[in-house]
Amino acid sequence: MSKYDNIEELKPDLDGAGLKIAIVMSRFNADIGEGLLSACTAALIGHGARESDLLILTVPGALEVPLALQELAHSGKYDALIALGAVVRGETYHFELVANESAGGITAVQLETGVPIANGILTTDDDDQALARMAQKGRDCALAAIEMANLLKRIE
Repeated sequence: MSKYDNIEELKPDLDGAGLKIAIVMSRFNADIGEGLLSACTAALIGHGARESDLLILTVPGALEVPLALQELAHSGKYDALIALGAVVRGETYHFELVANESAGGITAVQLETGVPIANGILTTDDDDQALARMAQKGRDCALAAIEMANLLKRIE
């Protein structure tokens, strides 16, 4: 007998059937964004989400992602949201600003609205790192969105 046998546990539920999920993708570093999006949507559909229950919208860059997510969250139409994009280090401090502010904005929207957001905005030193990570990160975000949407429904 395990010491946790008498404690209820909510196990991960990765069934995307019936979930409404919106994806916000930054168009900056578009090739990386498209790779993230392709892997993400394939994983969502592979886990039971219907194409008709998904919405994809794009914004100019990573700093615009949180505002779009906030509007989607406030609409009340979505069980989960996904942020996709890439911030690739350059020669100036701008990388840190964009990486930190976009991540902070995404977290703030999630906590303020109670709508789970999977953050798939890659922050890498170069394009090669982003290209190497984009497929896995896209899949990870799909699964995180499904799992968190189902978890919050069960908690409510």
